[in-house]
Amino acid sequence: MYYIDSFAHILPKNYYQAVLKCDPTLPTKYPFINIPTLTSLDERIKYWPSSHVKQVISFANINAEDFAEPELAAKLTHEGNNELANIVETHLKYFESGVGMLALNNIEQSKHELEWIAKNKYLVGAQVFTRHLGKSIADPTFEPIFETAAKLNLPLWLHPVFDPRKPDNNLVFSWEYELSQAMLQLVQSNLFKKFPKIKIIVHHAGAMVPFFAGRIKYILPAELTQDFKKFYVDTAILGNPPALKLALDYFGIDHVLFGTDAPFGVKPAGATEIIIKALKKLNLNESEKLYFKNYQVLVGK
Repeated sequence: MYYIDSFAHILPKNYYQAVLKCDPTLPTKYPFINIPTLTSLDERIKYWPSSHVKQVISFANINAEDFAEPELAAKLTHEGNNELANIVETHLKYFESGVGMLALNNIEQSKHELEWIAKNKYLVGAQVFTRHLGKSIADPTFEPIFETAAKLNLPLWLHPVFDPRKPDNNLVFSWEYELSQAMLQLVQSNLFKKFPKIKIIVHHAGAMVPFFAGRIKYILPAELTQDFKKFYVDTAILGNPPALKLALDYFGIDHVLFGTDAPFGVKPAGATEIIIKALKKLNLNESEKLYFKNYQVLVGK
């Protein structure tokens, strides 16, 4: 079987060095960036999970807007996206494509960056986060990003970040809450009514949404309930066949993409084999959709 890992991460060398100049304390603040397979291509390839797997790589959540003023952030972002495209181009054996980044303290330049991404052969979309600049991704400030992505038919990858207002953030539960809350806020902002063609891939199998489908159904208006099913989700929950089945039952197999969060989760290079094993236990009738076809349809390949 052929697998396209739709949600894997990388921290390109030159971009990393550029943001380090803005904040030299990054490795201490964010210990996860010290994973060798995140920053070194040689290390990543050494531990490659299988010749049948190709990754779609997006940036680890070290976003230029958090360390630089708008003009510099936009410059660092564009240079990083160019570097990412070059990595894909020169390592096509391993990488299917790349997902660009945006500096959302510079909305106008980010709109131009989306246009540039749409024309780049090796990039297929852009990554956004559950919160930017202290605001929810559903804040009206960021609506031009969704509008531009929808016009360009460019998918957006939604990744969680911690809400700094909360004193007890943790990697076990907090990111799943942040994803779920962002999905709710996007739905309540009528995003899918404003931009019916918008395509958003949510990390970690849609987080809490499948488990709380009953609460969604009976608390929210019916039209908003249906909007939750318009998200796409990946399979990056470190295994757990019953939870994966719940996500598949809720979103439908056409809206679930194989994704692992590599190289995070399991040392040294991620949980690819664990997730494949969990999915095989489900004995899916149309497994090729999940493994690679849904991704190809989503990005128009």
